[in-house]
Amino acid sequence: MKKEILERFLRYIKIDTQSDEKSETFPSTKKQYDLLNMLRDELIAMGLKAEVDEHGYVMSSLPSNLDKKVPVIGFISHVDTAQDMSGTNVTPQIIENYGGGNIVINKEKNLVLSPSLFPELPEYKGQTIITTDGNTLLGADDKAGITEIMTAVKYLTEHPEIKHGEIKIGFTPDEEIGRGVDFFDVKKFGAEFAYTMDGGSVGELEFENFNAAKATITVQGRNVHPGYAKDKMLNAMLIAMEFNAMLPVNMRPEFTTGYDGFFHLIGMNGTVEVTTLTYIVRDHDRAKFEAKKKMVADCAEFLSNRYGEGVVKAELKDQYFNMREKVEEVFHIVDIAEKAMIEAGVEPKIMPIRGGTDGSRLSYMGLPCPNVFAGGLNFHGKFEYIPLESMVKATEVILKIIELYSKK
Repeated sequence: MKKEILERFLRYIKIDTQSDEKSETFPSTKKQYDLLNMLRDELIAMGLKAEVDEHGYVMSSLPSNLDKKVPVIGFISHVDTAQDMSGTNVTPQIIENYGGGNIVINKEKNLVLSPSLFPELPEYKGQTIITTDGNTLLGADDKAGITEIMTAVKYLTEHPEIKHGEIKIGFTPDEEIGRGVDFFDVKKFGAEFAYTMDGGSVGELEFENFNAAKATITVQGRNVHPGYAKDKMLNAMLIAMEFNAMLPVNMRPEFTTGYDGFFHLIGMNGTVEVTTLTYIVRDHDRAKFEAKKKMVADCAEFLSNRYGEGVVKAELKDQYFNMREKVEEVFHIVDIAEKAMIEAGVEPKIMPIRGGTDGSRLSYMGLPCPNVFAGGLNFHGKFEYIPLESMVKATEVILKIIELYSKK
């Protein structure tokens, strides 16, 4: 299984599937179909029925071989990679029997995976570490999850003596830009519960995530020749800086952890005449989340009162909500995943997601969907890496979850 997982993972990460937030199509990039179509064909080659629908979703089903009715469960991962860094021409490096020290990922650029910066690294001493070459991201988010689901399904098709209920398989585009389940047909998928294989390090199990919103601040300035600007000019860039300074410094991502929420400035574009700021607003607690959104609106109103009506406008758009509210109603799905990890020799680490997954939205669409580790670390950048053994364990956890449901 270990060799198969490595070969499969390396095959998938070679395919550029980066999504594009600026695109108005769905999926946002045609190149995602390169992997979506490959996955469909591989599932069909395993003897399963599979399709890529008009929205790019791959759906497939492994029929039950039981003589009793058990819950229909699903496993879901996304094919796209983040916009933060290129996913073109991914060139992985494989470090076997990792010694526990520094890993030079690009000598020319002086890029080093160091335990001093990434203190979890020595935990994987003796394992096989897969890294980037420093020019792209790796794509373990979430091609590791895809690898694990596909490997588990293939294992079941090759071992019909293993009893299992009906298993649904789903692969989605555009998760990284928040559109992953915009057109996902939960009824068609047909699962009662599902698991996204989209978590981080080995053992992570998550059933609560951020409430999330996007805030766009538009500042309308007044550009006047600087030689004659007294009492006339409104510099939109300076007013935008004033807005940002009104938000609490200690509520930035770099100063928060655990259940702490934040305001994160992710984009700015400006001139004296017009400046825009783009933020993501996050909090696990719904009341605190709503308070953060109100703070954004209040700051904009305050500055408009100071500089003139309509000078500063705030547009807030909710993106997703904390799945805990929906998962708690069927908490046994978390209990089963925790038990599966223990039986697979993995110590469960139940923690909140400091982000979101397709599962958070699916839970509100009627498909309760906690998140299980896929094994990768340092997602979305050149320091991304994944221990091969973590992917093996994630695959074993999938098989254990299926086994436990077959006994219900």
